[in-house]
Amino acid sequence: MKKMYKLGFMAETIRIIGIDPGLRRTGWGVIDFSGNRLQFVAAGTLSSDARCDLASRLCQLYKGLSDILHQFMPHEAAVEHVFVNKDATATLKLGQARAIALLAPAQANLPVFEYAPNKVKKSVIGVGHGAKEQIHMMVKVLLPRAEFDSSDAADALALALCHSTHRTSASHYARITA
Repeated sequence: MKKMYKLGFMAETIRIIGIDPGLRRTGWGVIDFSGNRLQFVAAGTLSSDARCDLASRLCQLYKGLSDILHQFMPHEAAVEHVFVNKDATATLKLGQARAIALLAPAQANLPVFEYAPNKVKKSVIGVGHGAKEQIHMMVKVLLPRAEFDSSDAADALALALCHSTHRTSASHYARITA
């Protein structure tokens, strides 16, 4: 972990990857977090080939995520918690893609944190229910240099931002109660 010096105190830089899982498209976003400073690193979208069988598509996502983890070397991962909808087949496929999103960072020995969509929205826009456009706008406000190629990548950056907020709260609470 890098150390950053600002106004005479030292804060370590934590690199966080946010992962928004999906079988068709999995968004990912990487930020650096130090004290109250956030910095955009990279973001993108992994796609699986819809013409392939399920096992091959999951392999494509796993390999893509593993490559990204190796390239950007994050310290922690934040993954969106799956929601259940009326289409059981779609929910099952999303759950399988989510398993890959949990497995890849876990195999890279990263701590993995899970966040419900409403918690991410509340962390980024201040309320638990909001339009995707609001989230994407706030991602650009909080990370002015952020570039994302899809809604999935923007959502992944929002996950990383959510984790940076909750990580700070947990760290502050641990210091108070110690």
